[in-house]
Amino acid sequence: MNAMTSPSRIQPFPATPPVHDAYNLTKGGGHAQILLDGKIYQLRITRAGKLILTK
Repeated sequence: MNAMTSPSRIQPFPATPPVHDAYNLTKGGGHAQILLDGKIYQLRITRAGKLILTK
């Protein structure tokens, strides 16, 4: 396969997207790291219960 025929990593949105509990992602803490295309993003749960995702 070459670049023109390889499938895209991004898939069309499913009818029902998956649901992930933020507290499970952070293993009960307030911080998790998410890897996307070799880059690490930080997911943080604030004291106010909001989510912040940063690069």
